[in-house]
Amino acid sequence: MAVVARSGRGAGGSAFSSALRSFFSYRIFVSAMFTLLFFATASVLFSSHPAHFSDNSEIQTTGRAYMHRTFLALKSDPLKTRLDLIHKQASDHIVLVNAYASYARKLKLEISKQLKTFNDMAQNFSDLGLKPTYRTALFESDGAVDEEVLRQFEKEVKDKIKIARLMIAENKESYDNQLKIQKLKDTIFAVNELLIKAKKNGAFASLIAAKSTPKSLHCLAMRLMGERIANPEKYRDEEPKPEFEDPSLYHYAIFSDNVIAISVVVNSAVKNAEEPWKHVFHIVTDKMNLAAMKVWFKMRPIEGGAFVDIKAVEEFTFLNSSYVPLLRQLESANLQKIYLENNTKSENTKHISMLNYLKFYLPEMYPKLHRILFLDDDVVVQKDLTGLWRVDLEGKVNGAVETCFGSFHRYAQYLNFSHPLIKEKFNPKACAWAFGMNIFDLDAWRREGLTDQYHYWQDLNEDESLWDMGTLPPGLMTFYSTTKSLEKTWHVLGLGYNPSISMDEINNAAVIHFNGNMKPWLDIAMNQFKHLWTKYVDNEMEFVQMCNFGL
Repeated sequence: MAVVARSGRGAGGSAFSSALRSFFSYRIFVSAMFTLLFFATASVLFSSHPAHFSDNSEIQTTGRAYMHRTFLALKSDPLKTRLDLIHKQASDHIVLVNAYASYARKLKLEISKQLKTFNDMAQNFSDLGLKPTYRTALFESDGAVDEEVLRQFEKEVKDKIKIARLMIAENKESYDNQLKIQKLKDTIFAVNELLIKAKKNGAFASLIAAKSTPKSLHCLAMRLMGERIANPEKYRDEEPKPEFEDPSLYHYAIFSDNVIAISVVVNSAVKNAEEPWKHVFHIVTDKMNLAAMKVWFKMRPIEGGAFVDIKAVEEFTFLNSSYVPLLRQLESANLQKIYLENNTKSENTKHISMLNYLKFYLPEMYPKLHRILFLDDDVVVQKDLTGLWRVDLEGKVNGAVETCFGSFHRYAQYLNFSHPLIKEKFNPKACAWAFGMNIFDLDAWRREGLTDQYHYWQDLNEDESLWDMGTLPPGLMTFYSTTKSLEKTWHVLGLGYNPSISMDEINNAAVIHFNGNMKPWLDIAMNQFKHLWTKYVDNEMEFVQMCNFGL
């Protein structure tokens, strides 16, 4: 029993001593942790230091007494804490003043006096801490801070802060407005750049759309050709009618490969003619579109008894390279290179198409006629045109509407007057006129020998030294001094590019002309004018419906 009791007491003493050791170990651990935390805090405090007035650390303290004050010194000298607060307040205002000075430089404001004041204020804040009195007593001293010196330092700092705040308050709105104005200018510039880019892209896209063959036109030509192949007996060529050469009738010349466009020109002229059976339309196209053109007018005969003469340009055999300068030049490798290098010019392919130059050979093409009215394929006839055959041309060859106004559309805009021959022969201020609706006196043309005159100028222009590509410049030269000005109501131009033409002017016109890129058969046509063209489209024609013209 004694053994058991003894062993029981021994076990209880062992447990007590173990608990006592654990308690003292925990106390030692906690004490150690607090000691480490104290030393870490003291280390941070000992190594901290206030910011300087100057970004370049111009205040250099000796002995690093100010920057390495002990924790006890901070608690025992409250003036040091007060000095820290003054120091921080001054530093904040230095940054603010420098910021406004930076804005002024960035905006290049014409306020050099204010800019100098801001710079001086920032420098004064920095110089204040470098004064010997304050430097020695406040920043380099190892002893207590002199309260009188601190008070004087605080007063000077607060005076400068007050001045800085007044300056900023007076100019804050001005600087904010200038920043807004500058931001607005930057935005306007950026938007303007986007607008210019969009205009260029739009113009380029319009040019592509204008010069490409729309799917609907291609479809129509293919459908008409398919009809010809499927029913050859229905579309046999007929003998030429005597009316084709009758000079007592009203003759028109239209040169194009666009079936739907030619149909509108003919349809509009016939519908507005007082005596349509006296009108003869001479249509010339290329060999590829000849069959389609003939099938159209066979399937949709002209109302009123008007006559249609359809030929291919290849049928005029005299138009070969030995006679026509343009064809001869197109065989020249040098000119071919020029055309290829300038393939981005407007209507470039049209400029080298013989169809576009047939107008210079009207007397030879129709030798038995006295007068003929030339019409472009992008016109619409709104009135009876027989009055043009009664206009007195006063012995001149070409009756046309002049297009000049002010300094615009003068000869100087179309011809190279730096060339001595151009300068000698023509007046740069002479008024230009337009192709598209021209009444030609073929007898006077033959008498004046104007086709030879055209050949003379075209031969000289092989290197494009007289004018750029196109038919109007050589036309202006060929018919110089032989053109009779017509009343402007005969021919109103610009419906393919000018949206500001008045409807009164359009309604009073005998012929309206969709010259420009926005042709009425294209999707890019101007909607306010398109109906003037579409009302003469034969919408009942089955192939027009099948080819989805979207009219």
